[in-house]
Amino acid sequence: MVPSPFDVGAEAVVVSSVLWLKLVVESVGALVIGIGMVASFVEFARTYVTHQIRDNKSVRQTLAGYMALALEFQLGADILATSVAPSWDMLGKLGAVAVLRTALNYFLTREMKQEEEARGHE
Repeated sequence: MVPSPFDVGAEAVVVSSVLWLKLVVESVGALVIGIGMVASFVEFARTYVTHQIRDNKSVRQTLAGYMALALEFQLGADILATSVAPSWDMLGKLGAVAVLRTALNYFLTREMKQEEEARGHE
């Protein structure tokens, strides 16, 4: 007779592994935000030194790109969390956060495309 996964603790190992993976993915998302902040500051300093500070579109584009990427990582972490959500309450909260992050990413990406198109028409 084959032992059930509950008897050998396989479920606990899977849940623990998924939660660790979620933590790693969230950390990567936070790291991307940090890198984006540094890259945006460098871009801001460059435009300030060259006296192009009135045109901060390149700074916004740089930051928006990193934020969109970070949101993708955070959404991935949310999806991992829902796979091991212990209750309907937690599942509902994670779902709400995922919807908000997806909406943020959608509008951020749309704004980036609009600015890119506007830059192409100049």
